[in-house]
Amino acid sequence: MSKDNRTARKIKPQTLRGFRDFLPNQMMAREHLIDTARSVYRSYGFAPIDTPALEYAEVLLGKGGDESDKQVFRFTDQGDRDVAMRFDLTVPLARYSAQHIQELGTPFRRYHIGAVWRGERPARGRYREFMQCDFDTIGSDSNAADIETLMVINDLFERIGIERFTMRVNNRLVLNGLLAMNGLEDQASGILRSLDKLDKIGRDKVVDEMMEKVGISREQAGSVLDMAQLQGSPLEIMSSLEGMLSGNEVGELGLANLRELFQTVSDCGLPEGRVVLDVSIARGLDYYTGTIYETFLGDLPGIGSVCSGGRYDNLAQKFTSQKLPGVGASLGVDRMLAAMEELGMTETAATPAPVLVTMFARDRAGSYIAMARRLRAAGIGVEVFPDAKGIGKQMKYADRKGFKVALIAGGDEFDAGNWQIKGLADGSQQTVADNDVVDVVKSLLATDIPVIP
Repeated sequence: MSKDNRTARKIKPQTLRGFRDFLPNQMMAREHLIDTARSVYRSYGFAPIDTPALEYAEVLLGKGGDESDKQVFRFTDQGDRDVAMRFDLTVPLARYSAQHIQELGTPFRRYHIGAVWRGERPARGRYREFMQCDFDTIGSDSNAADIETLMVINDLFERIGIERFTMRVNNRLVLNGLLAMNGLEDQASGILRSLDKLDKIGRDKVVDEMMEKVGISREQAGSVLDMAQLQGSPLEIMSSLEGMLSGNEVGELGLANLRELFQTVSDCGLPEGRVVLDVSIARGLDYYTGTIYETFLGDLPGIGSVCSGGRYDNLAQKFTSQKLPGVGASLGVDRMLAAMEELGMTETAATPAPVLVTMFARDRAGSYIAMARRLRAAGIGVEVFPDAKGIGKQMKYADRKGFKVALIAGGDEFDAGNWQIKGLADGSQQTVADNDVVDVVKSLLATDIPVIP
């Protein structure tokens, strides 16, 4: 290496604010969560798709509202095309459906797991690049699809192992009906965007924003919030709404859909209080038209909604004259992982293999590799330490990576046809005949054997 290369200015290794690297233990937890979601989605018949990270800017802009547009990463590419990075997976789905629906048919059920980008202020569990884990039903306006969306969310959280969570639901038709009954339907979009911030900034600031940005009076804003903050059981709230919406066809349809949803929740035996009716839930994106969902963790309510979504019946009309209503939800992978870390639900291991085969006799490398292959053939993940080093260094490596079992053999063991098997959790060690190693390792790992795909 030349002196000039040695003394050249080094670039500081750092990530952009709102972006991050993932260490192996973090990535393993992430993949496990995604695999769990994938399994639940597939059990309901949702099929995988993918779309590009970049879209023409006109595809993405104007779909989620003014604030959403401000967060889009937008630029001109080398071909002087106006392009943008997807800010969610739903708008690209609308474009995708319009482009391919003749091949897909309806109803079309898809799941999509991919990164999205938003130029928003980073916060706990909130990044500028993050993973979404979506599932949607396209081509059906049936309320049954809305209800089953709720059931997918429920099953997903149960499968993840979350014991205490609440699914808050509302319906945009109810909100639009309430605003229409109060002569505010022309300002509905702005009012609902402000209402969506209620949990974040509080009632007083929402009232101020409705006055400043939407242009309604303090009394009108207060009336909207009084309606949105109705309290009681779902049946009590729906009873109150029935009187408020009497004569408004749009609002009455939304209320009827909510009644069917809560009746199904009861019929399916979901725990009481798991699904609540929250009239203040608005979802800030403009494209929602019907049932909407937000899911909160009982032990970490302050982290915000970790799975949200709703019905959007008009999004695809920007791309096609064919009616393609949709409904779905998105698991916020990064926010959920942040919550799981706080709750102590993530593994600390930095390796997907539970077994380490140590190496002491470099001239017997083939024997170590052959034993690893036997264990892998039995469905057990194994790593072979590549260098013949001292036992202390190899055990230190095993502890740091989080292996559960170590296999040890040197010249004496090979001469006797034995292996030393060490349980790294409790420090136990036993001498095992070569032919019995696989069975003994299986018993030590019990049912916690990672299956090699």
